[in-house]
Amino acid sequence: MALVTGAAQGIGRAVALILARNGADLVISDINVAKAEETAREIEAVGPKAMAIRVNVADPGEVEQMVQAVLERFGRIDILVNNAGIARDKLILRMTEEDWDAGPRHKFERNV
Repeated sequence: MALVTGAAQGIGRAVALILARNGADLVISDINVAKAEETAREIEAVGPKAMAIRVNVADPGEVEQMVQAVLERFGRIDILVNNAGIARDKLILRMTEEDWDAGPRHKFERNV
């Protein structure tokens, strides 16, 4: 069973389809659930089981809920492809507050 984040389109979708063609059941995780559902239907047409789930991987709570849903349905995760992400390629002086806030929201602690 494989879980691919950011799998509704682009590289994540291509990875999910390759895994499906090789027999893996898939969880298609993406912030765009409509596209994730399209990809899941395409995978099921190939044969494996597929589940689409809306998740914003920048939110740890949503990630935890996704993992619980996957474990409830499939019982395990054998493959994780952590493909989801965003890029804000700008000088910090040109970034808007929204650009800055779109990044990860994790607090990092320094162990001394």
